[in-house]
Amino acid sequence: MSPKAVLSLHQPNVEILKTGHLVSRVSDYIIYSVEAKNIDAVVKLFGPSTKLGAIVGGQTSCKAPELAAFEKHLPPDVNIVSCHSLHGPRVDPKGQPLVLIKHRASDEAFQFVEEALSCLQSTHVYLTGEQHDRITADTQAVTHAAFLSMGAAWNANNQFPWETARYIGGIENVKINITLRIYAAKWHVYAGLAILNPDAQKQIKQYAESVTELYKLMLGGHREELRNRIMAAREAVFHTSTPNKQEVLLKEDVLNQFTLGELPEKRLKNNHLSLLAMVDCWWKLGIVPYDHMICSTPLFRMWLGITEYLFRNDKLLEEAIDTAIDDNTFRHDDLEFTFAARDWSSRVTLGNFDGYREKFEAIQKYFEPRFPDATKLGNEMIKTILEQTR
Repeated sequence: MSPKAVLSLHQPNVEILKTGHLVSRVSDYIIYSVEAKNIDAVVKLFGPSTKLGAIVGGQTSCKAPELAAFEKHLPPDVNIVSCHSLHGPRVDPKGQPLVLIKHRASDEAFQFVEEALSCLQSTHVYLTGEQHDRITADTQAVTHAAFLSMGAAWNANNQFPWETARYIGGIENVKINITLRIYAAKWHVYAGLAILNPDAQKQIKQYAESVTELYKLMLGGHREELRNRIMAAREAVFHTSTPNKQEVLLKEDVLNQFTLGELPEKRLKNNHLSLLAMVDCWWKLGIVPYDHMICSTPLFRMWLGITEYLFRNDKLLEEAIDTAIDDNTFRHDDLEFTFAARDWSSRVTLGNFDGYREKFEAIQKYFEPRFPDATKLGNEMIKTILEQTR
């Protein structure tokens, strides 16, 4: 017996219809949950059959193509209210941001959507489609690019980072857990946001440039130039010259709780190229990450947390700069990371969905044996860290 047949037997109020056209004809509220790159084709196929006066929305991570498809293919009497839950499927939606976009709708229709989605107990955030795409680019695109590049570098070095003492403890725990969490998901979740969002493309390109330029300064031994650039970025993003009584989002005792390996007796030094490049990128693009905290994803809050932890700790930041110039331990890792950041940027700029998928799934297969452990630990880490940063 098919799953559909089982569902119809045990759920008498649910009727499985044969086609999307029949669903569109009878539904008062329809949400298109399809890949962003396919949204136009799917709405073109079923949109014209939408019931008179119905409400239509979508859950894609990039709203420009979604809303364009709705405007192009839906009848003019249809209400358009889009949405986007800014968290992954394994995160409790309670208290998490849920973006609602009243694109073309009556007050009554919009209120219906709010009430229908209130069961998630999320925090509703009201934006336009343009605002949504800019904010998701600011908070997600470069974050994903950084972790994707870490995974690619570890894969290229045939390295499982939790088996190496230099990647265990504190900041490294967040890097590893989130990298594995991203690669355990579907490739199209990240490809659509990166490739179809012009703001995201620009930011991913700048991140690759920041990684490359900082790495060249490290290789050349240009300590003063590297330090001046990092300090300028720190001041622009964190305003460290101004007294700040606010505590950092994350602390080391919290970060040390979540490791896939054994904590070394002594923490090994790291230049944290990925974090230095992130703040450099924000500086170059004029992004202030705190401006979008209401729309931030759990992953972004953790990424911002470890970045802030590094940049607001004078001793740790100076140690990272010294390590970048004087210590060659991470040099080959940084080389592969630089290659990876540039390669991901190229695939995004070219709009290469197939190339994006091919690279993503190859790395995904490499790390796949550790996904169950990483997912379990990652869920605990996210829950604990979200309580710390709420």
